[in-house]
Amino acid sequence: MIPGGSAPRIHDVAARAGVSAATVSRFFNMPGLLAEETAERIRRAVEEIGYVPNLNAGGLASRRSGLVAVFVPVISNSIFNPTIEAMVDALSAEGMSTMLAMTGPRFEVAPRLIDAALGRQADAIVLTGGAHGESVRRRLREHPTLVVETWGLPEDPINYAVGFSHRAVGEAVAQFLGERGYRRPLLVVAEGSRAQSRRDGFVERWTTDGGSPPVEMKVSIPSRFGHGRAAFRRVGELDPRPDVVVCGSDSLAQGVIVEALHAGIRIPDDLAIFGFGNLAVAGEMRPTISTVDIDGGRIGRETVRLLKQRGEGRLPDERKIDVGFRIIARESA
Repeated sequence: MIPGGSAPRIHDVAARAGVSAATVSRFFNMPGLLAEETAERIRRAVEEIGYVPNLNAGGLASRRSGLVAVFVPVISNSIFNPTIEAMVDALSAEGMSTMLAMTGPRFEVAPRLIDAALGRQADAIVLTGGAHGESVRRRLREHPTLVVETWGLPEDPINYAVGFSHRAVGEAVAQFLGERGYRRPLLVVAEGSRAQSRRDGFVERWTTDGGSPPVEMKVSIPSRFGHGRAAFRRVGELDPRPDVVVCGSDSLAQGVIVEALHAGIRIPDDLAIFGFGNLAVAGEMRPTISTVDIDGGRIGRETVRLLKQRGEGRLPDERKIDVGFRIIARESA
């Protein structure tokens, strides 16, 4: 505290750290530009005198709020978590704050949350998940806030998209399973545009390669372990029985595997299972789950790179950044 009880000011921090007030301001707004030794001196001075920056004043002066709003459908056992963690870490290193909000699996509250972010003058809005209504997309296009859509590559991004083709994922999985000799797939497909795109890609490639149209089962979103257990019951009802169950998530695949093992079915000899997302459980359970890996960390880093380029006034012309995916062959298929 400053003697006399007055609130410490930025000039007090500068004097304590032996730097200029402008350098202290840079510490809060663009810490990556400072030498580590200088940043550490300022950090110590801030702690010693208890300085709290006036972020509203700084935002008004620079016309930047330092706030990035990140919207995800769910966070419990979510394939989006690596993306969120990488994004928050990188944004924090740049001195920015993150507002994380859940839209719900059907994006019911997305319009209200987006309005709140725009009202707080967010520098950027990151949308993670499926498509939003056209009225929301139109409003975001008309607003100067940078919008980055992740985990997909929409035909016409609002501003920019960082993700991968879900349809291409479905095609690649169909090719992988066909080459391994499977002939009777059961597709367990979650509701939602992304899962539907993967389903469409799978069916097109499977039938083009000479396979019969696969049997399908729909599950609600978010897909859960319990849905996988129900999917296994569906396997027992079919004649002929499927030789592979293609699940829209690793959680679904885990549920199918647990029920199959309980019934004495050998995996993959009697029944193969394939997942999506490469959650930690996919590589840790037995049998390990064959799945599709998405580099969520890279999605987060590419998103932050776009935000930095926006601040430097040099956004790229290409509006889609494809991070790709890879199939991981493990024990279950």
